[in-house]
Amino acid sequence: MGENGSFWESLIYAHPTCTTWKQEAEGSIYHLASIFFVVGFMGGSGFFGLLYVFSLLGLGFLCSSVWAWLDVCAADIFSWNFVLFTICFVQFVYVTYQVRSVAFDKEFQELYSALFQPLGISLTVYRKIVLCCDAEVITLEKEHCYAMQGKTPIDKLSLLVSGRIRVTVDGEFLHYIFPLQFLDSPEWDSLRPTEEGIFQVTLTAETDCRYVAWRRKKLYLLFAKHRFISRLFSILIGSDIAEKLYALNDRVHVGQGFRYDIRLPNFYHVALPETPPVQPPPRSHRLQRGSPRRQPAGLTNCGSFLAP
Repeated sequence: MGENGSFWESLIYAHPTCTTWKQEAEGSIYHLASIFFVVGFMGGSGFFGLLYVFSLLGLGFLCSSVWAWLDVCAADIFSWNFVLFTICFVQFVYVTYQVRSVAFDKEFQELYSALFQPLGISLTVYRKIVLCCDAEVITLEKEHCYAMQGKTPIDKLSLLVSGRIRVTVDGEFLHYIFPLQFLDSPEWDSLRPTEEGIFQVTLTAETDCRYVAWRRKKLYLLFAKHRFISRLFSILIGSDIAEKLYALNDRVHVGQGFRYDIRLPNFYHVALPETPPVQPPPRSHRLQRGSPRRQPAGLTNCGSFLAP
């Protein structure tokens, strides 16, 4: 304990306290280094935030090295600051290479800014998603069909980038598909990975459209490797299906301008064609054994479907 105490005492009290302070200020290089440090530590996160931090910190350590070499003439101060400058420079080059490797075309960059970046998806994860669709944006001309009812197989998942798609069934209009919406999310959600199917609706371009398409098998392989991407697409597809359901709900009018809420259990009575009510069987066909059969409690409204 005595040796430990003497060590800490020597560490704290070995150097004399400052009785007189230096009157003249340090050189401008020292103050410039301090400014770079202050501004550099205000950087944010992400690739561009790292570039900001490492560039300014590197300049700060470089100025400190020059200050130690010219003003202080201390080899140890110069060495430490130069080593830190080298580390910041290497990190800056590495992050620059990463940013360059995940650069995208204009349409993919706009898609990232509008859909994926607000969800906190990093550029490295987004790069895997873009590579899965071969970084290709497909053009669909006006009045051309993306899918035909009963003919086109469900073998991909597509996201509309620009334009407008009209959805019809048996020639009847259902709803529109707008940019940043999936073209075939209900079809995708209705099938298991091992199942196959065909479209039950027709999708026609009302304007010149551009979309991104992921092949079904290739996208499922990506989901198997990256569960985070699988959960991401599950959320996006579920939200897209909900928007399509509400678009159908807007077309259902009841009475004097009222709309049905799709959350109500009787919504299908309006959305589906009316079916004839079930008629009870003739009395002559009912059983005639003794007194009428007593109905269970709670089924008094279903008497027409029960035989006495």
